[in-house]
Amino acid sequence: MITYNNKRGLSLIEIMMAVAIIAILAVITIGIVSHIDKQRNEKLLTSTFALLDGALGEYYDYWKTYPDPNKPLYSQLRLTPGANAYIDGISEKLIQKDPNLPGTLQISDPWGKPLVYRYIPAYTFPKLVSAGPDKIFGTIDDIPNK
Repeated sequence: MITYNNKRGLSLIEIMMAVAIIAILAVITIGIVSHIDKQRNEKLLTSTFALLDGALGEYYDYWKTYPDPNKPLYSQLRLTPGANAYIDGISEKLIQKDPNLPGTLQISDPWGKPLVYRYIPAYTFPKLVSAGPDKIFGTIDDIPNK
């Protein structure tokens, strides 16, 4: 009597190994993508701060003072001829409608939170602050312009 032992298909262990390898590759890919996204957002914020620093310098040169922190920064910078070239360089996704002041625009960070603008006359230059990736001000991941 001759018996043929033809195995067709995969064993349970082989299937589990394939699923485990795919899961490991997925986790690695997600980690890399999130790291790249974080770096992209930080670079976008850095370039936005550089543009705003230039716009604030133009504002100071034109008006001999810095913008009022109690008024919308974007609107004040738009009124300054030399600052417009800098403002136009800011990514459109960071210019959003201000929910507190209908009809006005505000400058947000890449995570969607409005930038905080602070100026105290004793300071030599205004301070801009982003809430950072966690979107909460006052935490360790806040990102200032200076």
